[in-house]
Parts: sequence; C-alpha cells; structure tokens
Amino acid sequence: MAASFMQTILIPIQAELPQLLGASRDDTAWVITVTLLVSAVCTPISGKLGDMYGKRRVALVLLMILVAGSVICALSPTVVPLIIGRGLQGAGMGVVPLGISILRDAVPPHRLGSAIALVSATLGVGGALGLPLSAYVTENFDWHALFWLAAVISLVALILFAVVVPADTVRNGGRLDLIGALGLALGLVGILLAVSKGNQWGWTSPATLSCLIGGVVVLLVWGVYELRVTNPLVDIRVSARGPVLMTNLASIAMGFALFSSSIVFPQLLGLPTQTGGLGLTLLSASFVLMPSGLAMLAMSPVAGRLERRLGPKPLLVAGALLIALSYIGALAFDLDVALVLVFNILIGVGIGLGYAAMPTLIMQAVPRSETGAANGLNTLMRALGTSIAAAVVAVILTESSVAFGDVMVPSSAGFQAAFACGLAAAAVCAVIAFFIPKPKPHPEEQASLPEGVL
Repeated sequence: MAASFMQTILIPIQAELPQLLGASRDDTAWVITVTLLVSAVCTPISGKLGDMYGKRRVALVLLMILVAGSVICALSPTVVPLIIGRGLQGAGMGVVPLGISILRDAVPPHRLGSAIALVSATLGVGGALGLPLSAYVTENFDWHALFWLAAVISLVALILFAVVVPADTVRNGGRLDLIGALGLALGLVGILLAVSKGNQWGWTSPATLSCLIGGVVVLLVWGVYELRVTNPLVDIRVSARGPVLMTNLASIAMGFALFSSSIVFPQLLGLPTQTGGLGLTLLSASFVLMPSGLAMLAMSPVAGRLERRLGPKPLLVAGALLIALSYIGALAFDLDVALVLVFNILIGVGIGLGYAAMPTLIMQAVPRSETGAANGLNTLMRALGTSIAAAVVAVILTESSVAFGDVMVPSSAGFQAAFACGLAAAAVCAVIAFFIPKPKPHPEEQASLPEGVL
C-alpha cells in the first residue's frame, strides 16, 4: 500500500508543479518520469538480490530507501532534489514483488492463494486511497505535506516489516551479475524513455527513435549475454518457459487494460459539462474512483477461495473478461457518474482477480530459489503495459482534442477510442491466459503450491 501510494501522490498537483517549483514544464515532467524509470530498472534487480541474500533483508533496505526518498521530497524547495527523492521512491517500489515472494516462504500452502490475493489487492487500495487523500492534503495544506505523509506511511511499513516478517529461510547466494544489471538498465531506460516521452518529443524525432532502437538493440545483446552467464540476473531459459512467458505477456495486456481506464475516467469526471465531461472537482472525482480499489480488497478472500478450487488460470481469464465487459458497457452507454462508478468497480474486481492469479502462475513454474527474480520480472511486465497505455491513450486523446475557449480538451470520440483500446487489451489478455500451459514444477516445488492449483 505504501509503495502504490507513491504512484498517485503527485496527481493532484502535477499541472501546478512548474509554478510551485519555479521550473519549466519539461523539467518538472521528470518528477513523474524518473519514478517510472528507476522502478522499472530496480524491480527485477531487487528480486534477484532478494533470492541471493534474503528477501526480507533486501525489502527492509528498499523500505528505508522509500522513507529517505519521501523525506528528501518533503524538504525539496526546487525541482532537482525533488527528482532525486522521486527516484529513490521509484527504487523502493521493488518491495512489491519481494513482498509477494516472501509469502511463498512464510505462509502455509493452504493459505498462500488468499495471501497473494490480499497483498495484490493492496496495490489497488494504496492507489485508490492515495488519490482522495492527496487531493484533500493539497487543498488544505502545503504540497510538501504530501511527502511527509508518504514518509510516515513508509516508516510504519518499515517498522511492521521488521517486527512481523520472519527471517529468510531460502537464499541461493552467489554474486550479482553487474554487467547484466547494467545492460538491463540501459535497455529499459531507452525503451521507456521513448514510450513516455514520445508524445512530447515527437514519435519520429531522432531522440525518440534513438532511444527506442538503442534500447531494443541493447536488450537483444543483453539476452544473448544472459544465456551465457553462470548466475544471470534474469534466467532467460526459465523466463522462456511457456507458463512464465505467456503469463508475462498477459501481464502486459492487463497492465494496458488497467491504465486505459485510469487515464480516461479521471479526465472524463473532471472535464466541464459543456465539453461532455461530468464537471466534478478532483476530490469528488477521487471518491468516485476510490471504490474500485476497495473492490479489489473485498474480492481478495473470494479470489483466494476460487484459486484453491479452480486454479489461477481460470481466475486470470475471468478477470480479463470482466474488464472487457466493463469496457463494452462504457462504449455502449452514455456515461454519467453512476455508470463510471459501476464500470470502474467492475474493472477493479477484474484487476483483483488477475493480479491474484499472476504471481501464483509464475511461482508454479519457477524454482523456489528464483521466486523473487521471477516476480520482479512479472511486475516489470505490468509496468511496461501501463507505460504503453499511457503513451497510446495520450496520443489518442491529444489527436482527438477539440477547442474549448483557449484550451484543447479531449473529445468524446477520443474517450471512445481509448475505451476501445482498453477492450482490445483485455480481450488479448483473456486469449493469452486461456492458452497458458500447465506448469511442470520440480518435485520439491509441489509442496509449496496452493492446494488445487496443480
């Protein structure tokens, strides 16, 4: 919850950052971008370090970094220290897959499915509660109070983690593949920079094409290198197994489907009624969006029981289909506040089912010693899906904008096209999930899996 709260903390003041920090819009955009880039790079590396040296130990370090980043942001008078602090917050996001991986080592097998569903649901809860909380703090206090609040939440998480989470029992030791980590970082930064900045730089500009092509080439060379290393950062052979590969592909599609609504619904709720929007304030709109995250939490025990009875694969298919049905409803009806509330809750339930299923699908197919790295890569795939969605939907809404006074605002046609993209992503996720093959875990792994998932 603390980590996911960091993703929504700046939404209420994002447009005001240039004025608040006395910097250009291009400079303040890095306050958002740096968190995405650092999180994408650090998440798989953190997972690998957790497998090597202990997941609890690495998670505690990441939570310390999260606290430090929040304090630096809270004390930042200008844009540069704020970017540094936000980068540290991004590094702390690696605690999410590590927390899920710890469950495999610390929770009895018959409770593992429900535990994974609960922890996965807190990702939605943190974001859902973060938006209205951030909006309220912004309206009533200095914006630095947002980061003091983030620091307190992170510190509480750190203390509870140190007190409650048991010591590590599974470590595989070895040395970190530094060349592999550098190659992965360069490749990911190149691709994500192109995706996140393409709309601003121009999709055919030399900067965008250089980052995109360079990132792809680096990752191809990195993949060849990883196949030849004794203890690779990412075991390509394990990642290429049918269940792992297809679950990761489904994760990209589900991340896209999730973020399409996360971009469109807030804008639709906040735009003036004269432009086809619903005319709500940011605080009011956040309360309409909040039940989606709470629905994820409410579904977690149900998802755990369904997973024990049916297995994770049907859960992922059902979640994707529910998201697809929600987008069909958004396309078919003339949306008002009540319908946005209903469809967003249904999307939250679908995401809750899918996010509960994906870590178990991954853990079924990888050795216990690689749980952290595999979950870190899966989390990265979800983030890649959300990044692609942000870029694609931004282009759609920008290209379809219409004039309203002195400003350009998204049109209803743009919203419809964005919903159609979300529908397509959800359908792709359902199809991929349907064809995920049964895993063939090692004999020693079977005892650690939830009952009923084999």
